Amino acid sequence: MHIQFVLFDGFDPLDVVAPYEVLYAGGTASGGAVTVELVTAEGPREVISGTGGLALRATGTLDLERADMVLVPGASGRVGEPGEVPEGETGAGEWKQEESIPVLLGRTLTTELPALLKQAMDDPDVSVATVCGGSLVLAMAGLLEGRHATTHHMGLDMLDATGAHAVRARIVDDGDLISGAGVTSGLDLGLYLLEREVGPRVAHAVEELFSHERRGTVWRAQGPTPTTPEHQA
Repeated sequence: MHIQFVLFDGFDPLDVVAPYEVLYAGGTASGGAVTVELVTAEGPREVISGTGGLALRATGTLDLERADMVLVPGASGRVGEPGEVPEGETGAGEWKQEESIPVLLGRTLTTELPALLKQAMDDPDVSVATVCGGSLVLAMAGLLEGRHATTHHMGLDMLDATGAHAVRARIVDDGDLISGAGVTSGLDLGLYLLEREVGPRVAHAVEELFSHERRGTVWRAQGPTPTTPEHQA
């Protein structure tokens, strides 16, 4: 399974690095059953995150002929109203602290990414995974109507407003769409993907290597509907 991590300007680095390391380790533990790659919609380039100007280098282009799974991270930026730009951080292409997370996520809609993600969502041979605000990128592009997904708890209402069924769970498995909640859920998402796609023995070996135990139940639309109102979805 080849997994392409899609970077965009202002991405949250932990949304990427946490599942990337988990899945890379899973590939090593499984003799190469999983491979990972950093890509953008535009092609190889240095991509500046929303966290203090930290950058990662994308080595490829999002390519649905090669990808079995596409993973979309969220953004890192100001929560709330814009503030002042820190001195020395106003140059083109540099980190701008005043930009809010919704602005950074919304900016992806002006790129080639939404069209490529639609192709991925429409392709039965490609799965899409998201961490944190990554599901909001899909939702804002009109790709999650009627689908079950999660995101950071501060974005659940926004997810609902797009026609998606927001679920307050750490991981939501909706078939070919698997979403993680807040930032650190990327670790749990990576481990769950290993369990789902490769098997529990490999996932357990990586879990032990990373000294991290997954939290919570992976939510699926299966079984009886709970009668407690706040648990219905």
